[in-house]
Amino acid sequence: MVVLPVRFERSPRLHSMQSEEAHAVGTKVVVQGKRGPEVATVRGEPSAPRPTERYGAVLRAATTEDLERWEELHRAGEDLKWLLRARARERQLPVKLVAVEFTLDESLVTVSYSADERIELTGLIGEVRAHTRARVNFAAIGPREQAQMLGTLGACGRENCSSTHLQEFAPVSIRMARDQQLPLNPEKLSGPCGRLLCCLQFEHTQYVDLLKNLPRKNAKVCHDGSGACGKVTKLHPLSGTVDVFTEQGMLLGVPATELRRAPDEGSTRAAGERGHKSARPPGPDA
Repeated sequence: MVVLPVRFERSPRLHSMQSEEAHAVGTKVVVQGKRGPEVATVRGEPSAPRPTERYGAVLRAATTEDLERWEELHRAGEDLKWLLRARARERQLPVKLVAVEFTLDESLVTVSYSADERIELTGLIGEVRAHTRARVNFAAIGPREQAQMLGTLGACGRENCSSTHLQEFAPVSIRMARDQQLPLNPEKLSGPCGRLLCCLQFEHTQYVDLLKNLPRKNAKVCHDGSGACGKVTKLHPLSGTVDVFTEQGMLLGVPATELRRAPDEGSTRAAGERGHKSARPPGPDA
């Protein structure tokens, strides 16, 4: 037995499947997944199974009949999807039908949909049952899963990461944009799904490491070279420089290694008072 990484049509995620033989990369195979038999593509080299892991099974290499049947079911799913979209518009249902997928044995049909609120789908379930004897499963998906299944272009001009290579949806926060010194513009930070860009997480750890060597924004610093003091207004982690707005009204771009912390006004005043007291003349009892 070997374990093969396989990929289904509508997702880049790799699934580990146990197989009695090692199929070459790119081979179409029939696998027994959670929903039933489906066609997938081998996307990696075989490896040894782990005793603690549970795997699906590769049933066989897909035959010509399997592939023809799979294409036929794919067309049937597309036709049914457009029919359901028309029926949803007639019923004025606030729902988007994303995909309709059959298993290879046509025992189950999965209808993936997205909606902003809970809706009644009884009428649409009846429409599906009128066209197939398969069991019907309506699966609600989120905006990111929708972009993953449909595929779209990202802000970079390439196909979005979620439909090409992303294996899981890791949490993305606005803090990541702040750490990368990006403008907090929702239109520029959001992907086609309307959520924060997944790619914000790719380089976040590197930016966190770079920021450790830079002063905080709004910190008061002094430049060793010019002696000018001022406030940090902007950080440039990749170049290791910061912008300093000086007390003289100038904006300086200087390396962080040439900066030192400005003396605190309170401590400077206290030091001056201590010096003033020590300079008092001795009293009559001295």
